[in-house]
Amino acid sequence: MDLAGFFETLGEVWPLLANGLTTTLYVTVISLVVAMFLGIFVCLMNLSKIAPLRGIAKFYIWIIRGTPMLVQAFYFYFAVPQLLQATIAPDFRLDVVTASIITLILNAGAYISEIFRGAIQSVPKGQMEASRSLGVGHATTMRKIILPQAVRICLPSLVNQCIITLKDSTIMYAIGLPEIMNQAKVYVGRTFESFATYTWVAVIFLVITSVLMIVSSQLEKRMRK
Repeated sequence: MDLAGFFETLGEVWPLLANGLTTTLYVTVISLVVAMFLGIFVCLMNLSKIAPLRGIAKFYIWIIRGTPMLVQAFYFYFAVPQLLQATIAPDFRLDVVTASIITLILNAGAYISEIFRGAIQSVPKGQMEASRSLGVGHATTMRKIILPQAVRICLPSLVNQCIITLKDSTIMYAIGLPEIMNQAKVYVGRTFESFATYTWVAVIFLVITSVLMIVSSQLEKRMRK
């Protein structure tokens, strides 16, 4: 394939890739926003002095980290609806977008919770003790003293998790999510232009992840100042 044909393929496939990219970014952003809150919540449960809360958090993290995301996607899209239809909700349906978002949220949430746990535990314990000795409550200390430092410590890892979740969204094409890889596959199936099409998909992901890494680098510089 010559260079002109390579760019001609982009012109032909771009409408499909643009639609798929919109879906990819939509499910990724929604999943990451919710996963951040879930991750912090699970992290605090894991660090709690209440044993049942720690047990629930550890069990959740164990399940998610111990099973492939593809299995999780199939489970939430096929297995859970079948179970609910056979028991309490005969008319229950779960669309592919919702199933994809749930899978990405639960997966990213488990890893984000571990990222936050490591960052919180790396903050010197003396800061918590000093704050409590001044009469500041545990929750306030965590919110105003410990968590801001933990966020600064774990920022590179959080950005890395964002990139991983973005790339993991392509796995959802296996359950029919019309994301960018799904749309690329449709075009390739029609035209057999595999090389150019998948190269452009790779370029799109490289551009997005490069922007995220640049943003992360700038944020780190600002936080150090």
